[in-house]
Amino acid sequence: MAPQHPPRFLKIVDDAKTRVRETNVEAVKKKMDRGEKFTLVDVREESEFAKDHLPSAIHLGKGIIERDIEARVPDLKSEIVLYCGGGFRSALAADNLQKMGYANVISMDGGIRDWREKGFPLTKGST
Repeated sequence: MAPQHPPRFLKIVDDAKTRVRETNVEAVKKKMDRGEKFTLVDVREESEFAKDHLPSAIHLGKGIIERDIEARVPDLKSEIVLYCGGGFRSALAADNLQKMGYANVISMDGGIRDWREKGFPLTKGST
């Protein structure tokens, strides 16, 4: 069940979502199944990532992604798909990456919660 978020948080998420591209879990799963090349980034907390995450995802938590993204994904044209628990933190992170010059950033709406509900595969533990 999705947590209840406070109104001011939802306001900044809604604002970010006016500027970022979004996709859904089915589209990301299809991209993975087709072997498309993109960087999948889990922006949740480290403890959440360690519990489980999408296969092939790298971890760059929302608190450090702006600091560390350039070392992990130096090409500003690379396709980057961000996800979190439900699609809110990933939208905020996508907005900031776009401000940094990343031109092909997408936030996965529904996040890992929708991914789990669909029964799609997950990886356990840190990578």
